Amino acid sequence: MSDAAQTKEQNDIDNMRITDADIERERAQIGIPQYEHGDCFNRLVSEDAIRHFAFGFVGDDNALWHEPDYGKNTRWRGQIAPPLFLTTTGINETPKYDTPELKALFKGLYRGVGRYNVGTNWKMFRPVRAGDVIYHEQSVSNVQVKENSSFSGARTVLDTIRHLYVDRDGNPVAVRYENFINAERGGSKKTGKHANTERQVYTDEDIAKIDAQYAAEETRGAEPRWWEDVNAGDEIVPVVKGPLGTLDIIAGHLGWGLGSTYGAGPLRYNWKTRQKLKGFFSKDKYGIPQSMIRLHWEQERAEELGLPAPYDYGQMRSNWLTHAITNWMGDDAWIASLDTEIRGFNFHGDTTFITGKVVGKNEEGGVRSVDLSLIGTSQRGEITCKAYATVRLPSRDGGPVTLPSPDEELRARGAKMMTDGAKLVKAGKAVVRR
Repeated sequence: MSDAAQTKEQNDIDNMRITDADIERERAQIGIPQYEHGDCFNRLVSEDAIRHFAFGFVGDDNALWHEPDYGKNTRWRGQIAPPLFLTTTGINETPKYDTPELKALFKGLYRGVGRYNVGTNWKMFRPVRAGDVIYHEQSVSNVQVKENSSFSGARTVLDTIRHLYVDRDGNPVAVRYENFINAERGGSKKTGKHANTERQVYTDEDIAKIDAQYAAEETRGAEPRWWEDVNAGDEIVPVVKGPLGTLDIIAGHLGWGLGSTYGAGPLRYNWKTRQKLKGFFSKDKYGIPQSMIRLHWEQERAEELGLPAPYDYGQMRSNWLTHAITNWMGDDAWIASLDTEIRGFNFHGDTTFITGKVVGKNEEGGVRSVDLSLIGTSQRGEITCKAYATVRLPSRDGGPVTLPSPDEELRARGAKMMTDGAKLVKAGKAVVRR
């Protein structure tokens, strides 16, 4: 590939624009279940899938996620998955679009435009265990437009995708609202927002301080954190993540998946994806079509877009924040709701220091809970992520935690998901992946 041809293709990608037509088409998608081209990473939840996720994507060695025999002696009577494991599973039975109108409505949006996770809102109703089969449905729930956004200096669209997870009987397991910024890729390059950001260089003393913080982390584990003993202002034991490197991204994909998350994969799978999503690929300097997600590991591609280094996935930091919460709360507690914010890039070479404290204490209808506020700060002193969580704690007076109940709308939608899926199975139209 000639230098001139490569430059032209790069300029074409950098100059891709968010169109009014795409915005209106996405707004028309609100509430309509979406067909998913890729398969979920884990069709069946297994002991190994749970521990691989905890190991690779979260970096969390809590025995509750890793050792089934340990779990037998907990309130859950067995191994359970880390709270956000559901992003790796969920069979989607929504059929392919069978009318010209639906096909046109769901044709790819925002071609060549960057898409960035900026936070997630979760409500969780019960634990996920080995042997579970989870079903999943997703749909657009909100679309907002910003001109000249501070995020990129260009036009952006903030969209929210609702993901509902249910068990084989249609009972909701959790619901997540995933928030994304769609930003014109040339924006950060043109504004020079990261022009003065350099990849971190560490001294031996810097690494020693990080190592000391790793050594000081505490997993509460089997010792209950009683609701009566907690007060507003209590601080959690900090958690450190980093310095971030390519191995962390590779390990993350081993636990989280690749094709299931971004429609990419190796060899023939990569070729098949390229036939369907040509706009998701651009040629590198060797003329090879490469997936856009190489931004997460390729230094050269990051620099082409005005960034100092590749960066992580927003989902990783949501899990890191959750890791700090589960370390603090112990085995017998339950995260009822979690809201995370991804506020900036976490580049290769960056270290994230997660701190937090109790900001509220509640008792209502026999349910005893506390509210936590957490922040993730880089070695530059920049806040790159935040979280707010409501955690149900065991009580000496009230006993073990009770799990939250989904609202009627979620229960009704879960039941309909399974009814519709059963009809497809009987009609021989069940979705077969890959």
